[in-house]
Amino acid sequence: MMDKADRAASSFKEGFNCSQSVLSTYSKLFGLNHEVALKIAQAFGGGMAHMGQTCGAVTGAFMVIGLKHGKVKAEDEEAKEKSYKIVREFVNRFKSLHDSIMCKDLLGYDLDNPEEREQIEEKQICETRCPEFIKNAVGVLEKLL
Repeated sequence: MMDKADRAASSFKEGFNCSQSVLSTYSKLFGLNHEVALKIAQAFGGGMAHMGQTCGAVTGAFMVIGLKHGKVKAEDEEAKEKSYKIVREFVNRFKSLHDSIMCKDLLGYDLDNPEEREQIEEKQICETRCPEFIKNAVGVLEKLL
């Protein structure tokens, strides 16, 4: 049986983006419909709609943290602070593995630049690097959840 990290990486290899792959791996665990999870996370791929900003594996992990610890009552400052604290710890741990949470830094190319995006596709940069980011994001999540 595949663990969550392998399941998320497999989802990416099937054609879903990093954010979709991470969030959808945890969706059922938190009562979120799988298809809805894929839709919610879709725009976060490629560092937010291919803008090279925050890595999709990271944003997917943030959403999972929110599903577990997010506040549901406006006055619940304790839940908000707990989720923020866990997100900060997630970022620290992910950065200790990869030095950044920015997609363009992680890939070494800027998806927002058409020429660089073409190079990414030609060299299959995402296919070779993103599964590692996804697996590490899930690995960190598993320790924090």
